[in-house]
Amino acid sequence: MPFAPVDGGQLFYRLEGRADLPVLVFSNSLGTNHTMWAPQIAPFSQHFRVLRYDSRGHGASSVPDGEYSLDQLGGDVLALLDHLEIAAASFCGLSVGGLTGQWLALYAPERFEKVVLCNTAARIGTVDAWNERIALVRADGVRAISQAILARWFTQGFHEQESDTVDRFRTILEGTAPEGYAGTSAAVRDCDLRDRISRVSLPVMVIAGLQDTATPPEGGRFLAQQIKGAVLVELDAAHLSNVELPQRFTEEVLQFLVS
Repeated sequence: MPFAPVDGGQLFYRLEGRADLPVLVFSNSLGTNHTMWAPQIAPFSQHFRVLRYDSRGHGASSVPDGEYSLDQLGGDVLALLDHLEIAAASFCGLSVGGLTGQWLALYAPERFEKVVLCNTAARIGTVDAWNERIALVRADGVRAISQAILARWFTQGFHEQESDTVDRFRTILEGTAPEGYAGTSAAVRDCDLRDRISRVSLPVMVIAGLQDTATPPEGGRFLAQQIKGAVLVELDAAHLSNVELPQRFTEEVLQFLVS
């Protein structure tokens, strides 16, 4: 299995596609892994060499003890690119992956061509809410919150029509290591980029879900307003918009990245 060394452990990754194509990095949401991007692989591989990874604490990557930080999550991506000798890439991240994308656009812009920030915000949730979730996960495991999380990830209609997909994501979520989920939740809890996000100068697309209660569309609109020249796309989806509306998501992101 392919692993890249990072601070405190290693990241599992998959690099797919022709070596002569530009690289596109996909970053997963809290409680998922690299497989969340499966609907995008075939169409994106026609234009990019696709690099997916399990963020620290998730999937097959290391699960360091303690609380994580956004600096670590962003540093992991840079370490992965260095390991693979990739000088520059484009980036697409969802939720905490979108926070990671904001950090990279702010602190390592020379490594990226374009950035797509999906179902995310410069500030996600409240300190109290994250502390409650962290305590519950550490006490009772991820299964204790899975039903509530799945209700935010997908609309009710998707739950009814695509129950197999929902069940697959339930398995991924409940299989996430509690320490990894809690550690990443701490990184989200402690992150507030609202006072600096306007410094981003890279080309950015923001995708918001009109039915997203985890990261409501107002957060995406704020990002698009603050980042000069940012493109805003609002989809009639909940949190995992790339899964719920894969064709529309793919069309919008590809149009932005290859233009």
